[in-house]
Amino acid sequence: MYRDPVPSLEARGLLPAATRALRVGMIGIGTVGGGTFRVLARNQRHIAARAGRGIEIVAVAARDLARAARIVGAAVPVTADPFEVAAHPEVDVVVEAAGGTGPARDWVLAAIAHGKRVVTANKALLAVHGEEIFAAARARGVAVAYEGAVAVSIPIVKALREGLVANRVEWLAGIINGTSNFILSKMRDEGMGFADALREAQALGYAEADPAFDVQGIDAAHKLTLLAANAFGMPLRFADVQVEGIDGLEAADVRGAEQLGFRVKLLGVARRTPEGVELRVQPTLLPATHLLAQVNGSMNGVMVKGDAAGVTMYYGAGAGAEQTASAVIADLVDLARLEGVPPAQQVPHLGVHPHATEALPVLPRAAAPGVRWLRVPLVAGQRLDALQAALAGHGVSLQRVVWADHTPAAAPEALCLTGLLVQATLDDALRALATHPAVRGPVKALPVETLDA
Repeated sequence: MYRDPVPSLEARGLLPAATRALRVGMIGIGTVGGGTFRVLARNQRHIAARAGRGIEIVAVAARDLARAARIVGAAVPVTADPFEVAAHPEVDVVVEAAGGTGPARDWVLAAIAHGKRVVTANKALLAVHGEEIFAAARARGVAVAYEGAVAVSIPIVKALREGLVANRVEWLAGIINGTSNFILSKMRDEGMGFADALREAQALGYAEADPAFDVQGIDAAHKLTLLAANAFGMPLRFADVQVEGIDGLEAADVRGAEQLGFRVKLLGVARRTPEGVELRVQPTLLPATHLLAQVNGSMNGVMVKGDAAGVTMYYGAGAGAEQTASAVIADLVDLARLEGVPPAQQVPHLGVHPHATEALPVLPRAAAPGVRWLRVPLVAGQRLDALQAALAGHGVSLQRVVWADHTPAAAPEALCLTGLLVQATLDDALRALATHPAVRGPVKALPVETLDA
């Protein structure tokens, strides 16, 4: 184990010798759990200086006991039973680092029932079961912390719940899935198709063997659910998020966006409107000069617009063992500092106290307003003004329409930028185009965001 050369806080007279360490039980010692153990061991003195007390792992549950023992050493007992950690009498905080939404729910609820505080980076667990988990924690008077669940190295949950607490948040938008961002960056920078870019992401470890949660937008939707609840003081509404992934994108979509001065990003957007909260995860065009459009590779970026602070932006790694550990340990330090503080005086789980939660309506997909980008395959010999007239006949005005570069004369494509419309209007127009004699195939439509202050 790494030995920190800095003398102990007790030896330096900075920490009373009688102050007991925060005792942590960990369920799962894979990527997140292993990274957390390593960072705690490496930086233990520095972490204690911030927490005002030590933080130590005292019990670990894992499927592979031999591997777990190699990571934590002989001094930390390991077990195959997560419920043993959840009920351990010498554990103050349970770190759930196993993932999933089934057994993990039971382990977390068991820990809460035994009076344990909980730290998790499991965004799926909280997006699906968060209301139940937070209600159980309130009833038992314990905290559930989850900074690592969203954009791991970026303290965006703390920013929303604490740093921006004076603001009425108007909107937030984020690139919050590193795998999809890596794939889109490869498609743009190297002209790759989706399948080739995905294979490279898998070879480098950015994508799982089954990448569905990432490329279909589900992982980002889990995270957006948590961000929106903290931003607007609303309940968790994962089932109401409009979700579209990048798995349907083609290289021609990325090129066509670039031709009109945009870049394609998988963007999670939460926005207040007079009719309700817009919640959506979709491949979205951003102006190429926009700050979020510069977030490349596996990095994450989140932008928030508050009425007082204006626009603020947060950038950092969206995945990684020690990057996630940084957020998990930040939660542990917060809990160490809160020892003895009544629950009513602690930061609420979702940013506002339960009695003040607003059951804001979520805007239905058909009513979502905005500008859209279209890629329309046309029959050879057709004119752009004929397409413009066909769309206008269904209430769709165009700001701009051009021929796509690099398409053969026998298979021309038009690139369009619409005026402001609602999704229902566009859907009607696309149904009409599907049978129009001038159109030779499916039309691709993507939202456009400028995220103006």
